[in-house]
Amino acid sequence: MTNMSRARVARRIAAGAAYGGGGVGLVGAAAVGLVLAEVRMARTAVHNGNSGGRVPTADGCYGWGSPHSTEAESGGGYGASGEPPILLTMLGDSTAAGQGVHRAAQTPGALLASGLAAVAERPVRLSNVAQPGAQSDDLDRQVALVLGTASPVPDVCVIMIGANDVTRRMPPTRSVRHLSAAVRRLRTAGAEVVVGTCPDLGTIEPVRQPLRWLARRASRQLAAAQTIGTVEQGGRTVSLGDLLGPEFAANPRELFGPDNFHPSAEGYATAAMAVLPTVCAALGLWPAEEERPDVSRREGFLPVARAAAEAAAEAGTEVTAAMPTGPRGPWALLKRRRRQPVEPPPTLPPDSASEEARSRAGTTE
Repeated sequence: MTNMSRARVARRIAAGAAYGGGGVGLVGAAAVGLVLAEVRMARTAVHNGNSGGRVPTADGCYGWGSPHSTEAESGGGYGASGEPPILLTMLGDSTAAGQGVHRAAQTPGALLASGLAAVAERPVRLSNVAQPGAQSDDLDRQVALVLGTASPVPDVCVIMIGANDVTRRMPPTRSVRHLSAAVRRLRTAGAEVVVGTCPDLGTIEPVRQPLRWLARRASRQLAAAQTIGTVEQGGRTVSLGDLLGPEFAANPRELFGPDNFHPSAEGYATAAMAVLPTVCAALGLWPAEEERPDVSRREGFLPVARAAAEAAAEAGTEVTAAMPTGPRGPWALLKRRRRQPVEPPPTLPPDSASEEARSRAGTTE
């Protein structure tokens, strides 16, 4: 599918989500059913080298000077200025939760928190309410957890969602409607929002052709529509696309859990490395010169649907709102940011408040 065709489909899906329509499909229902069956067969063919459903608890404070850092005990670090921690919250499915790895330090939330602390030179407090197996309709519950407590509103929320919507045949208009509503509620409350869009399911090695092509087409269509819905509500997106493809191909024994497939530790690090620059930019932590479009990297201002389609086709691409309207609808800025390396944090013990948040989210220790 060309980017122009994907842009047209994405516009139709986003419009259906906004106006209550439900008849726009990603691909034929029978084809998606075949993809789902193929994924299930592939999962049963993979050896049981997975996490057994356990999700490492990574909630807590990250960065030198935080209460959980060994460097804080020696009196040095980011906390010396007395600035409060940056509040980071993860929402979404098993990818956001970090299922499939065995250590908290390997989860995307922990990697993002430690990377953000390094850039900001401030502690970062991480809370994760993501639910393995979740579809986009679970975001309403997750947002309620985030906004319904006595805790302050997060400074930034990262949402990773969409794969289960495709494999379980949720209508794309409904999927985008739930995501858009979640972004709107979080932005209204004052949080910045970054969405890691639906990964490219066509990269999963056990799924054979022609179903791999159908999986790629469906997931990229949804990713493009997610981008339109998110940007229109004031959020930013980063295309996960085929970022995790090499991890699925190289480590199939660690990629399938009880609810769905999961990246390896290296896969999560790759995703975190792609998302971190956009999180930093959303918080105003990126150098001003990096915010200007770089023509040499094929960055620039585009109609939002076209930007969404291009981003879906190229992993690691950011899309953010630019101008409210134009001859072809809202415009967006497409950025291909340089990825930032992320290092596992030195220590990651959760505190009691974090454990309570994890319990409310319904995930396991």
